[in-house]
Amino acid sequence: MSVRLEPILDLPQEVQDIAQRLTNAGFETWCVGGALRDWLLEHPSGDFDLATAATPEQVQQLFPHTVAVGIKYGTVGVLDRHRSLHEVTTFRKDVTTDGRHAVVEYGASLEEDLARRDFTINALAYHPLRQEWRDPFGGAQDLDGRVIRAVGDPARRFAEDYLRILRAIRFSARFGFMIDADTWKAAIAGASGLRHLSAERVRDEWVKGLESAKSVQRLVELWREVGAAAIWLPELLPTFPLASASPDPRDPIVLTAALCSDAAAALARLRSSNAELARVRAIAAAPPPPEGEPPGAVAVRRWLSRVGDAVGDLQSLARVRTGEAPAWAAVVAGIQSRREATSRGQLAVSGHDLSGAGVPSGPELGRLLSRLLDAVLDDPSLNTRDRLLEMVRAWK
Repeated sequence: MSVRLEPILDLPQEVQDIAQRLTNAGFETWCVGGALRDWLLEHPSGDFDLATAATPEQVQQLFPHTVAVGIKYGTVGVLDRHRSLHEVTTFRKDVTTDGRHAVVEYGASLEEDLARRDFTINALAYHPLRQEWRDPFGGAQDLDGRVIRAVGDPARRFAEDYLRILRAIRFSARFGFMIDADTWKAAIAGASGLRHLSAERVRDEWVKGLESAKSVQRLVELWREVGAAAIWLPELLPTFPLASASPDPRDPIVLTAALCSDAAAALARLRSSNAELARVRAIAAAPPPPEGEPPGAVAVRRWLSRVGDAVGDLQSLARVRTGEAPAWAAVVAGIQSRREATSRGQLAVSGHDLSGAGVPSGPELGRLLSRLLDAVLDDPSLNTRDRLLEMVRAWK
């Protein structure tokens, strides 16, 4: 595929309308960002972002419905007539940076704005009204050559924001592009700066990388080679444990569980949510699935009673490790389709029912519910209200 900046983009009318209003008010406005890159690569494109000479305050004055999505960085969200949000950012140039966040000033030109971007393939611009392209750093040539190259001095680009090192890796793994030699050398030299990033930003890059990589193996290898894994994910296993370089489904929590010796420790360091941590801990705590080709239904029901809601993640984990559904998956599907009880909550009687049958509240009630479940795991036909209450009366 040859990338040329000749085609006219079929932009959404809402994007053109926003650009037209800004232009009519005297503010130069261009489409910028990853959507241009993805469109040229014939990938599904996301929302087209706009960059303009208007300040955030001027954008807010021009449009009746806006959201201050990132106003301290110059970005205003403009809501169109369908209530869809479009990001409009003022042309900026960096003044100072601490390697995590930049202090910017307005009044920059389009070229100055593009010069502060990370990679040449992300430093393209398209005029939505004149159908004109700007590519001051050879981004189209690098798209054509399948290269990730920093804009200008790569060491300076990374020092401005060390997260760009992880972004270079993500784009390389997503598109199957090579990283330019000087850019990669600067990334390795600057990798110690990754320590100063917030855990949340690193986590977002890890998750985006897993979700988008053409080859997850390539993503992991680059994290190791640049030194990011040693800093943020030392739990990554030394060998690649997945059956495919591009596993499916792309659940980043399941993939992290497969790739790490202690996924809970890794995700805790990355400040993942409590729900995500609970998932990987349930995966780690689950007993081995029953053996057999396929295993017996009783053994699978008893296993399900122990793993609970983690069964879906365990099935996905088995699939990404082996490339195929595990032998027990069909048995699980049958049990679920027949709605056979594998937990006390699925029994045809509740604690309230047992209390009504004369069972006193307390440990005895819980013990009887567990005993009923044990019987139903062996014989699902017992799971009717009458049969279960009859059993309880016989045990009293």
